[in-house]
Amino acid sequence: MNFKPLGNRVLVKIPEEKTQTQSGIFLPDNASKEKPTQAVVIAINESTEGIAIGDTVVYSKYAGTGLTIDDVDYLVLDTEKDILGVFAK
Repeated sequence: MNFKPLGNRVLVKIPEEKTQTQSGIFLPDNASKEKPTQAVVIAINESTEGIAIGDTVVYSKYAGTGLTIDDVDYLVLDTEKDILGVFAK
């Protein structure tokens, strides 16, 4: 993938949601699901501070711009406006 975020933006990948419960029940695609608010950072701009590739971030519920690269869904987030925090390693 050759995508470089500009300005104070980062590219994140949202983890896939589980479609099976611990007890083995498969959930249908139309089951009511909360929109995820955590993602893993895939790419950053060199000037971005406080966030590194591989970090898990928490972002606002309806933030970012969706982007599909090579049939994989990503989200482009603004570090100042959309990202609320980073999980400590």
